[in-house]
Amino acid sequence: MTTNIAEIPVRKICCIGAGYVGGPTCSVLALNCPDIQVTVVDRNELRINQWNSEKLPIYEPGLEEIVKQCRGKNLFFSTDMAPALKEADLIFISVNTPTKTFGLGKGRAADLKFVESCARLIAEVCDRSKIVVEKSTVPVRSAASIVNVLKANTKPGVSYQVLSNPEFLAEGTAVNDLKNPDRVLIGGEESEEGKKAISALSWVYRHWVSADKIIEMNTWSSELSKLAANAFLAQRISSINAISAVCEATGADVSEVAKAIGLDSRLGPKFLQASVGWGGSCFQKDILNLVYISESLNLTSVAAYWQQVIDMNEYQKSRFGERIVQSMFNTITDKRIAILGFAFKKNTGDTRESPAIHVAKHLLEEGAFLHIYDPKVEKAQILLDLDQLDEESGISIHTDPYEAAKGTHALVVCTEWDQFIVNTYDYQRMYDSMLKPAFVFDGRKILNHSALTKIGFHVETIGKRHGQSFQDHNWAGTNGI
Repeated sequence: MTTNIAEIPVRKICCIGAGYVGGPTCSVLALNCPDIQVTVVDRNELRINQWNSEKLPIYEPGLEEIVKQCRGKNLFFSTDMAPALKEADLIFISVNTPTKTFGLGKGRAADLKFVESCARLIAEVCDRSKIVVEKSTVPVRSAASIVNVLKANTKPGVSYQVLSNPEFLAEGTAVNDLKNPDRVLIGGEESEEGKKAISALSWVYRHWVSADKIIEMNTWSSELSKLAANAFLAQRISSINAISAVCEATGADVSEVAKAIGLDSRLGPKFLQASVGWGGSCFQKDILNLVYISESLNLTSVAAYWQQVIDMNEYQKSRFGERIVQSMFNTITDKRIAILGFAFKKNTGDTRESPAIHVAKHLLEEGAFLHIYDPKVEKAQILLDLDQLDEESGISIHTDPYEAAKGTHALVVCTEWDQFIVNTYDYQRMYDSMLKPAFVFDGRKILNHSALTKIGFHVETIGKRHGQSFQDHNWAGTNGI
């Protein structure tokens, strides 16, 4: 490709995709770069209207204040894509890359149709040279695909440099992650023009990120680093969840084990909280992608290793659901159970791959009636995730936790919302309104179990057999053999 990208600071940025990555990223960018005009474009008119309204399409602590401060000044949201792309010096591609649901690689490979369509649109409408930055999580060597599409459709006199700049955002802390990143990776060609493009994007980030945190590397290393980071984090959670099963069987306490492990300076304490399982849009998708890449490269042992991380997560979710049934006298038919929390983690309304979905479906299949409460997830989203058209099929969705608990046999905590902690809620009030015996199943290990037991609850939690003494365990095994 010909190269003539001007050595000037970036004055206008366009981001294709107004979702969980594009919206927050560009909002924080606009806040810290008042000299740059940032336009987020998306074909979804409803989503763009929400970004331009008082109620944003996603919830992230601190995001609303930033959008209100910058919107209409140097931050804009639009469905008119062509003008924004033409005027931009730098273009972010922040579209969804879901797991394929059919065809080659079904169930594992990333579907790059939206990324490819973005590349074709850029080539179609742009009449001057651009820097194109893949922000979406993509397989290794995806930048080469973007380059090939652009190269095949480039207009005379126009050139492109394609960079990899993966996002490392955790939902619920995305604004802080953007303001104070651990690192910013920028991958590009090792040519002179590639270095100029990397320098231009680095200049943008240096408005608020120190230069020592901006790491430059080749494109393929940047792409693989994102997949590897998410795989390692998920692996760590699956590892402690595997240990939680051993703890329940032996009488050990997984919290005590995790503390002992975390005090090892080689390991540290992060991502050692046993739970009902991990969720979200990235972990499963990225690991499945890594599995598919490994299989495609004939690295079968590597693929099997990372597949086991996902299998352990599925096992943990199933195990928690089965424990609820077993604890409630092995039947929950016609029993009412309150699900507290439906988002995959606190401080977000995102339910993608949420363990609560798996648990709720399991309980419904067992014949239970569910009362569901989450402070941020919309009713329509809950019904969609549970494949329900309305609340007539064993589900009622509540806006008040006390109403959700009323008349139920059990409370099941699926999301670690701060407000669920005992000191915030009046669990005595909940207990008084419930049928007896009243159960609490803490899938996030956030509640004060001794306080709940004193109230009268029968408490079950991940990684600990509550109330069972060391001597009570039948060391001969479950069958007494």
